[in-house]
This record gives sequence, structure tokens and C-alpha cells, in this order.
Amino acid sequence: MIYLDNAATTKTAPEVVEAMLPYFSELYGNPSSVYQFSQKSKEAIAASRETIAGALGAKPEEIYFTAGGTEADNWAIKATAEAYRAKGNHIITSKIEHHAVLHTCQWLEKHGFEVTYLDVDESGIVKLDQLKRAVRPETILISIMFANNEIGTIQPVKEIGQIAREHGILFHTDAVQAFGQIPIQVDELGIDMLSSSGHKLNGPKGIGFLYIRKGVKIRSFIHGGAQERKRRAGTENVPGIVGYGAAVERAVRTMEERTEKERRLRDHLIDRVLQEVPYTRLNGHRTRRLPNNANFSFQFVEGESLLIMLDMEGICGSSGSACTSGSLDPSHVLLAIGLPHEIAHGSLRLTLSEETTEEELDYVVETIKKIVEKLRGMSPLYEDFVRRQ
Repeated sequence: MIYLDNAATTKTAPEVVEAMLPYFSELYGNPSSVYQFSQKSKEAIAASRETIAGALGAKPEEIYFTAGGTEADNWAIKATAEAYRAKGNHIITSKIEHHAVLHTCQWLEKHGFEVTYLDVDESGIVKLDQLKRAVRPETILISIMFANNEIGTIQPVKEIGQIAREHGILFHTDAVQAFGQIPIQVDELGIDMLSSSGHKLNGPKGIGFLYIRKGVKIRSFIHGGAQERKRRAGTENVPGIVGYGAAVERAVRTMEERTEKERRLRDHLIDRVLQEVPYTRLNGHRTRRLPNNANFSFQFVEGESLLIMLDMEGICGSSGSACTSGSLDPSHVLLAIGLPHEIAHGSLRLTLSEETTEEELDYVVETIKKIVEKLRGMSPLYEDFVRRQ
């Protein structure tokens, strides 16, 4: 099997699993209990919190553990809307956000809030002039993702943070794809809240965090106990938190070497596909993209058929977000960057890992060439197109 869907999830690293194991059956105490046995769980949580905070240039008390990126996005947006409603009811986001953000904003629109959905250019970059024009006196939050989960484009986060700061508006970024792949320093970038998820960086599933800058007055999202400094109730997922800390330590330690390799292999893949498969386009910015992301659209090809045939050859890829894999609609991200429906339907996202080899990618390219040729051979639209040339 050649696994090229690391944007959907990554393999949990062996050292992460090893770090987690004792907290299932040996050090299994509830960290909220007062006796010494449980203090080991509490100390492990504190150590992971410190590791994660250090990776962001944040304070440990600004890191709040969640069940994943979706919960963190929901918490940041809904709790800000509730806490700052007296100031205003306007939120700014973009048309290419993950559905965890888009659907949350749509829910808020049904509850009296107004949302501006910014356009992006053909590379998927938010238009900063449009962002500036969208700001109103009643704007309370800007939520723009750090890097797009489908096309890999990295946003001008620092500039967005500056605009938010100048207008006294909170800035939240969904960094689920970026954290662990790109150096992020929250103070330098003007970020007030940041969402992340463990399973995107060789950590376990079911664990994430929300960074909340000290002084941001948002309330609890889940009510019950006094965990997470009374902001997120529920017994902590100790093995998950420990695993997340280990994954972050590993990601920071290996980032430079790992991403350099991924970038080199990504460019090799992109160059070969664009040169050897006619009527193909790369989606997203050519260079300002995540190190491991390549997203293509093949004209006269149906993406789902391409995925199925790749799977039959032992290759795991994606047509977009794993959260919308059951949908027959074309990607909202690809439509937002201006692709017509018929081309957006023929998309393929391949996301690499540090274990990916050049030999594997060469096999993938050869396989794509054969499959695309076969699918186009069955397409009356392609037949008409060739006849007209």
C-alpha cells in the first residue's frame, strides 16, 4: 500500500504510542483526584501542555485540550459570539474554510449573527483588500485558516493578524493542517485563538487543543466539572494528551529535515504530473503551500472513479476533505478558486509523509497516467474535445 492521504490522518508514530501506553493500564488515575497515584496523570498533562505551548511561543495556561480540531473551531467561534455579542454580531471568514468553521458560522447566522465570507484568488489566498473593506464597527471575530486542507495554500496570517489587531478584533485561525508542518509563533503572528488536532501530526485521534490568548474573554464550551481551568469540563483524555505532547515534541524536532524532504518529493510529483499528464492543472499556490500537499484537477475525468482505480492499485488518495467524502458535490474550495463544476469533479489530493519515497511517487505517476488515459478513453466529452482540436 502507498498511503498518500496524510491530510486526512497520519500514522501514529511508534514513540507516541510508547509514551501513551502506561496511561491506559499502569498510571490510570483520574488527574482530578487528590491522592498521589493520580498526581502522575496530572503531571503528565502539565508536561504535554508545556511542550505544546513551547512549540507556539505561548504560555502553558493558554492551551486548552479538546476532543479535536472540530471542537476547538466550534468553541472559538461560538464562545466568541456569545461573549462579545454586546460589542457586535459580525464575523468574517473565508469561502474555503473547513466545514467545522463554515457550518458553525452558518449556525450562528440562524441565531442573529451576520457573517461575511471572503473571496480568495485563483491560488486560494484570501484577498486582504476585501478583508479590510469587510471590517465594520460591529465586527467581533476574524476566523481564517492557516493553510487549506484541500489545496495546501498558506494564508498571509501575519497580515491578517495585523488587520485584526488594528481594529481591535479577535483573530482565530484553524491550524489543523499547519501545526507541526510550519513554524508558528502566536505572538509574532497576532493570533488570539488557534485550533489543532493530534492525528494530523502522527499523534492519536480524538485529541486536540484550542490556544486562547490570555485576556480573551470567552466562556466554557462544555459544562460540568472544573477541568481545564473551568473552561472545558470532562475527565481529561490522559493517554491522548500524553500522545499529543509526544507528537508535538517529535514534530518540532524533525520539522526542518522532514519538511525539506517532503517539499522536494512534492515538487517532483507535481512536476512529473503536470509535464506528463495533459489537460491537468495544479490547484493551490505553486510554492506557498504545505510541504506535503499536491492537488490536481484532471479534465474529462471523474474524481471518484480515479480514486477507486487508484485504490485497486494499492494507492490511497483523496478528492478533498475526508469530512466530505460521502458527498457527491464538488469541493467548495475548488469552486471558490474559480474551477467549473466539471473540472472540480476531477480532482485528486495526494498528501505525503516523511516515509514517502521517490520510487513510490514514480509508481503513482505512472499509474495515474494509465488510469487517466483509460477514463478519458471512456469519456464522450474528451472524444469531442480531441475531435475539435
